[in-house]
Amino acid sequence: MDYKPPLVFRSGYWNTIYPTYFRKVEGVIYKREKIDTKDGDFLLLDWSVVNPNSNWLVIVSHGLEGKSDRAYVKGMVKAFNGIGVNALAWNFRGCGGEINKKPQMYHSCKIEDLECVIEHAVNKGFENIVLVGFSMGGNLSLFYTGKKGENILPEIKGVIAFSVPLDLQDSSETLSSPLNSIFMKRFLRMLKEKLEEKQKLFPEIISLEGYEKVKTFKDFDDRYTAPLHGFKDANHYWQTCSSGQHLENIKIPALLVNAKDDPFLGRKCYPSDVKNPNLTIEYPRYGGHVGFVLKREDGLYWSDLRAIGFFKEKVLPLNS
Repeated sequence: MDYKPPLVFRSGYWNTIYPTYFRKVEGVIYKREKIDTKDGDFLLLDWSVVNPNSNWLVIVSHGLEGKSDRAYVKGMVKAFNGIGVNALAWNFRGCGGEINKKPQMYHSCKIEDLECVIEHAVNKGFENIVLVGFSMGGNLSLFYTGKKGENILPEIKGVIAFSVPLDLQDSSETLSSPLNSIFMKRFLRMLKEKLEEKQKLFPEIISLEGYEKVKTFKDFDDRYTAPLHGFKDANHYWQTCSSGQHLENIKIPALLVNAKDDPFLGRKCYPSDVKNPNLTIEYPRYGGHVGFVLKREDGLYWSDLRAIGFFKEKVLPLNS
């Protein structure tokens, strides 16, 4: 199933920018739930249960500074709901409209929070779970399934990931290029807004003094992400949390889709030597970063359709 976009979307930049400002997804109604984490914090979960009698569930993880009501998340929820699969879109700490309790928020391999969500779903009776992740959420989902390997919970039946920074250093350096300055400035502005709230709660730990000197993800991760989450520095964080190193250890059906024109990804995010029969890797020519725009009456994008296709082809037959 190849992605053949309209001519105007054969630009990685336009395919990336357009959905952020113009995509609308209708028909998804969430029911919110707040759950506690083992370390005394909380997570905000948004459920879309369309088939109460089904024990199938897709858990959708958003990207950096995203949240459950982003159009790409709701599009995936709508796609799976459309084939009778219930969905759970969860928000990383501090991303669901309510600041979390701890100084720490989230990072690219904080699998403890994903595990918390999965265990909660299993306790609710869902016996067949598929993980879907975008960008950072894709890295988190692949990292989790690869890190667990043979020890993954039997309820996890498959994993699907789009626009994944498999090598965090490579992706961070790519985003720091002048061509991506518009994206970098936006991310740093959004992160600053989050830190402003955190500074009020933890002024002895978090300071925004001199934030204007933070120009790249290396600056940000050296100053905030690494020390807050127990890493030595940005490089240590990137090396530890890159999901690419765990791809060969995934033991369940897995799909990875990275568009070749993704402006956020460098060449190390397109490995050609991964040997894993469980993993399907696709590098379509077009798609941008979390783009894959299609013009359809139902509002679904190519990534939604590809996820559904993979689910029907590779996941469902093994568990029917």
